[in-house]
Amino acid sequence: MNVAAIIFDFDGVIADSEVRANMSLSESLTAIGMPATYDECLRDYYGHNWQETQRRIEARFGRPLPADFRETHRTRARARFMEGFEAVPGAAEFLGRLGPLPGAIASSSRAEYIGWALGLFGLDHHFGGHVYSADGWDRGKPHPDIYLAAATGLGVDPARCLAVEDSPTGAQAALAAGMTVVGFCGAGHIVDRAAHGDMLREVGVHHVALSFDEIDFLPVA
Repeated sequence: MNVAAIIFDFDGVIADSEVRANMSLSESLTAIGMPATYDECLRDYYGHNWQETQRRIEARFGRPLPADFRETHRTRARARFMEGFEAVPGAAEFLGRLGPLPGAIASSSRAEYIGWALGLFGLDHHFGGHVYSADGWDRGKPHPDIYLAAATGLGVDPARCLAVEDSPTGAQAALAAGMTVVGFCGAGHIVDRAAHGDMLREVGVHHVALSFDEIDFLPVA
């Protein structure tokens, strides 16, 4: 695979965060009388930015979230993350092998959180400031906008970018941007990796990788 840049989703690809994030969301919703299990949160909100997640929650329950919900939920989630979480196994080693190949993050999460987590993992130097967040955007994933923004920021044709995504929502975004997409199944929230890989294939990803060791590419053309 001959690519000019590689663009990563963040949660579930670089940060092994989806279990903590969706457990926190389940707890926050249940606490305000909108009961949701961890599995339901992972199924219904996984891969979307907060704006789309809020729309989906309010549509499901037929009433608006409290005005302070996001900040209250963020406090709960922060406490869970501060208990300790790590990068996805193999992420640091993979990034270390990229050499001169440009890399970027294209995520639905808040830029402040991404920066904090990259610093915690000691991985921020790999991206040179190329961290792109769709938080606050009306059109998050599965629309291609965030991936197109990352490619533009890198100065690379989207058709020459390799995207690494763990969620069907994110994979659809990268495919819509015209990128070659690896469906990644190496994080802790993916219990059945083979089944998850099949789901990503149905979306249309070009390759499935159960770990970082299975991502093959060639450096800059």
